[in-house]
Amino acid sequence: MFGDFYDDLETRSAEQRANAIAVALPKQIAHAKANSPAFTAALGDIDPDAITSAEALAALPVIRKSALIDLQSATPPFGGLGAVAPGALARIYMSPGPIFEGEGRQDDPWRFARSAHAAGFRAGDIVHNTFSYHLTPAGMMVDTACRQIGCAVFPGGVGNTEMQVQAIGHLRPTRYAGTPSFLKIILEKAAEMGVDTASLASGLVSGEALPPSLRAELFELGCNVLQCYGTADLGLVAYESEAIEGMIIDEGVIVEIVRPGTDDPVADGEVGEVVVTTFNPSYPLIRFGTGDMSAIMEGASPCGRTNSRIKGWMGRADQTTKVKGMFVHPGQVAEVVKRHPEIAKARLVVTGRTGQDVMTLYVEVAGAGEGLDDAVKQSIQAVTKLRGEVVFAASGALANDGKVIEDARSYE
Repeated sequence: MFGDFYDDLETRSAEQRANAIAVALPKQIAHAKANSPAFTAALGDIDPDAITSAEALAALPVIRKSALIDLQSATPPFGGLGAVAPGALARIYMSPGPIFEGEGRQDDPWRFARSAHAAGFRAGDIVHNTFSYHLTPAGMMVDTACRQIGCAVFPGGVGNTEMQVQAIGHLRPTRYAGTPSFLKIILEKAAEMGVDTASLASGLVSGEALPPSLRAELFELGCNVLQCYGTADLGLVAYESEAIEGMIIDEGVIVEIVRPGTDDPVADGEVGEVVVTTFNPSYPLIRFGTGDMSAIMEGASPCGRTNSRIKGWMGRADQTTKVKGMFVHPGQVAEVVKRHPEIAKARLVVTGRTGQDVMTLYVEVAGAGEGLDDAVKQSIQAVTKLRGEVVFAASGALANDGKVIEDARSYE
């Protein structure tokens, strides 16, 4: 039996939702055009009053996440996309790239409370939050959402597995938030240490793929999880409900699916790039191309929530990929190569099962001098904040296909 919605927005009719968008969208576009220099330039002679639907949005250009590094380097701190002075924000973050994000001062600024509520989080719960609080916004995205609901939050952050297990045994938290792979690590470590984690019966996971096999493993270990999909720039985009039939689009965004490499929407059901428009007044992203792939599903969720659904994360439209919850960009591979003149060409290959990612940088070198292996590994760690292996290859051994990052993981 489904029910207990976060608010009335989740069960609106299609007509009510369309009417609300018709009022709010022109205002947001006008706001972005007036207050965000990048959108002032990008939207040119566009009349905001004419943009009253997702279909009308298709006339506007897509600004892609892959362009943010260059935009922000040219116009710090946010590439001209911000609509308020940086000092008016509540927090400023730095994600790998580097890419900078701002957090507004409104309640639950990333809108994650909706996904947490759908995952069963309620006032009085203790949430064990293992998303990172360091530099990147994921930890605070969940933290502000949980406090909006009325939960107490234990800010575990990443790593320190044994200490996290000890905290669970002592505090008896009722909900988990973090990546699914780290939850598996924690639960397995707890079993090894003889610590009872039965209180941690459910959770909200994100940051990496959740294949059915991993969801089943977590259930067998005692924790039933739902997942959500969001980004450091946009906040929440979509989330699962207890029906576990696709991801329901958040009420605070408009989602389009466009053909990769173009700005053109595709038909429902067709896989393409996820493009999102937010109603965030501080950082009003209009047609923001995430680089993630998904597709719109037919019909509404059987849980009673009426917004459209997407199939979830289905890979990347560009070569940027996620490794252990962190984005790795082709530009970062180029930065590693630039630090070592001996390298003529490189290709980063990501292998393993989800949550057990292994990065290997295959490099063409005329001759690997003593210590080059360790030096390149150190550069990989410094640039990507992740560990990577190095394999030397002879000149001309790497494929001539223009691919810098290859995702060779199994998503079974």
